[in-house]
Amino acid sequence: MPYPAHEPTFLPLTVSAACAAASGAADPLARDNALVVWSMAEEANRAAADCWAAMLGGCNSSSLRALITRLNDLSEATSCYAGVHWWLGRGSLHRTRVVAAEVRIDEAVREGDGADFAEAFVGYDQAVATVVVHAQSRLESPTT
Repeated sequence: MPYPAHEPTFLPLTVSAACAAASGAADPLARDNALVVWSMAEEANRAAADCWAAMLGGCNSSSLRALITRLNDLSEATSCYAGVHWWLGRGSLHRTRVVAAEVRIDEAVREGDGADFAEAFVGYDQAVATVVVHAQSRLESPTT
């Protein structure tokens, strides 16, 4: 029986940033979008833990394939929260970092490279959390 406190955590910054964004949002739409990011981050984290276990066990399970779908869902939810205009404009550097980290995770999964998998997740977590924090500060700013 798995113990949640002992489960690996792959997206601590993103989960924390999305939780803070949802908790602190004054605008109901921003709060709802942040809640979606939070939910997608939790799902992606579970998928990463499942994938990690499969990789360590040398298994070729559906969790390996499901992870990329969950990461895509999280990235899409994050882009919606940030706003498509910002995501495609001023946030394009962040979008590039998120996409590059996703690609690196996918390659690590296909190659079964646990070290690269872990490193890629650090980059992905930092990239997505940074977008959430930037979006939250923009949404809270009275000049936006």
